[in-house]
Amino acid sequence: MGRRTKARECAVQMLYQKEITGAAMDEVAASFWEVRSTVTETREMAERLARGAQRQVLEVDAAIVAAVKHWRIERLSVVDKSVLRIGTYELMYERHTPAAVVLDEAVDIAKRFGEADSPAFVNGVLDAICREVRGSELSSRRDAKGVADHDG
Repeated sequence: MGRRTKARECAVQMLYQKEITGAAMDEVAASFWEVRSTVTETREMAERLARGAQRQVLEVDAAIVAAVKHWRIERLSVVDKSVLRIGTYELMYERHTPAAVVLDEAVDIAKRFGEADSPAFVNGVLDAICREVRGSELSSRRDAKGVADHDG
């Protein structure tokens, strides 16, 4: 697993921990790194993504809510919400990272940690957000299926 992939995975895990515990991000990061070791570059990227997504949570969540149909953010699983927050943050604020990379990594993390339908859901939501914030950057990348539609 590459350093950037590992960093994204750690960022998702930190957001998950924050959501479950309600602890401040400084506490979450400190306790997270007490039980995990990695190279400095990976740690810095993980913290940049997790802290950035938390700092911009209102804007990030608004983009997620706009992209899903018939689903409130409170009803999303904590895993899906954490993956979507990191992916959305990266699409909105880390524009140097290609959209295709953001979506592929988010889908892979959803496969690893989410439910059976999480990868397709994450792909659909992030694809819709990408079209909104980055225009046609993905048009040549994949034949996306569009926005996930849940009743809930």
